[in-house]
Amino acid sequence: MIETRVLTGAALDAALDDVAELRIAVFRDWPYLYDGTLDYERDYLQTYRDSPGAILVGAFDGTRLVGAATGTPMEDHAEEFAASFAGVDVPLDCIFYCAESVLLPEFRGQGIGHRFFDAREAHARDLGRSHAAFCSVMRPDSHPRHPQHYRSNDAFWTKRGYRPLPGVMAEFSWRDIGDAAETKKPLQFWMRAL
Repeated sequence: MIETRVLTGAALDAALDDVAELRIAVFRDWPYLYDGTLDYERDYLQTYRDSPGAILVGAFDGTRLVGAATGTPMEDHAEEFAASFAGVDVPLDCIFYCAESVLLPEFRGQGIGHRFFDAREAHARDLGRSHAAFCSVMRPDSHPRHPQHYRSNDAFWTKRGYRPLPGVMAEFSWRDIGDAAETKKPLQFWMRAL
């Protein structure tokens, strides 16, 4: 039985290197194709150390972290993301940003993704947030590394009440597997009222 636990403060901080390892492993797959390093991850994950409203939901197989979902108040996350909401009629300080959800493949299909969202949405409500948002990387179906039988998470997100926000996009850079340098990737925001 996989146990999910909410981690904040010192417990969150202590788990971030394990989260970094998970991100590197899970995001190597489509659609991210992320060629990550521990140093890059530590820098990226600093946001969760710095934000008093941050949350980490860990999925544990015994003591081993096999999955994680993170979130922060939107205004505490990357400036590139917050700027994307300039034309949205919901103020940033009402939005909670559900960042990554990473889960090792052998633990998928057990309802852990729902537990990840349930915990983050409850945390957002406790912070007085009225909306939750996240973004997903956009890759063309014609991409040479697009898996033949890939199934997106769109149906899962839609069942949870999230909808894509038309025209609300961001760009974020990372290095793809096999590339020498980082390139910008488009990210589509999704949001729901809580």
